[in-house]
Amino acid sequence: MILTVTLNPSLDRTVELGAALRRGAVQRATGARQDAGGKGVNISRALRASGSPTLAVLPADPGDPLLAELDAAGVPHESVPAGAPVRSNVTITEPDGTTTKLNAPGTPLTAQRLEELAALLVRHGAGASWIVLAGSLPPGAEPGTYAQLVRRVRTALGERAPRIAVDTSGRALAGATAEDDALPDLIKPNGEELAELVGRGDGEALEADPALAAAVAAALVGRGLGAVLTTLGAGGAVLTTAAGSWHAVHAPVAVRSTVGAGDSSLAGYLLAHERGDDPAGCLRQAVASGTAAAALPGTRVPALSGTTPEAVAVRELAPQDAAG
Repeated sequence: MILTVTLNPSLDRTVELGAALRRGAVQRATGARQDAGGKGVNISRALRASGSPTLAVLPADPGDPLLAELDAAGVPHESVPAGAPVRSNVTITEPDGTTTKLNAPGTPLTAQRLEELAALLVRHGAGASWIVLAGSLPPGAEPGTYAQLVRRVRTALGERAPRIAVDTSGRALAGATAEDDALPDLIKPNGEELAELVGRGDGEALEADPALAAAVAAALVGRGLGAVLTTLGAGGAVLTTAAGSWHAVHAPVAVRSTVGAGDSSLAGYLLAHERGDDPAGCLRQAVASGTAAAALPGTRVPALSGTTPEAVAVRELAPQDAAG
């Protein structure tokens, strides 16, 4: 089983336009949908769609519409009270794939509620293969919140502790990787997030140069972080571990919405890892899943059966290439 943790969940409302967005004008949408959202929730939805056991852990009051959406999607979940309705995010997609997101800040999470969430992770963690800590932190949370949860799980469970992945950005990602004794087993930044984390280059440079992305990630792996899965948009993704680095790219597809594509990439990686794929195979499935998500409207997530890993080309990066 894979546990996902979403500290700042959302109801994602997606509006599809039939023409380019015109600021200040009135436009009719060609489609609209609502989904349970937040990175961890999206990952659980993708895992569930592929028949993989998962449990979504999050703050939400009983009766919140988000929990009803999870029930409708058949996603198992456990929650602690949030004290306020879950935030709503709005995504606007244009015919050429341009995506505009308007994200609400969310509800602060008290120390008591965070402790209750940590207790859920400890309770279920011994029977899990992975815990995924994903998404933005709620307002007022300390940057080291994810590191705190990592330490809590590993201290409580010892050798029974599952692998832990972190998918976040900015101060939350910096806090999650700041302490060597609480490094996760996997992080999944995009090019911009990785560049910001290490203070080297910029996102566009990393997306244009997989070898540079691998070299930057290798410095983190050298500190003891297990693996870095760096998504590069249309440039595919790079996986860096202590054993080496690989770059994968999918044949071009028509993009409908990039929202949730990174979450599907991580879900694809985890699904491949669960079935015993080697690093290159895990990367291949990650890129296939992320690409399939980008071809779907809104925040829909693909099942494995809807992905095309055979259309993904994977190459190992030579050590000198990854060294920059």
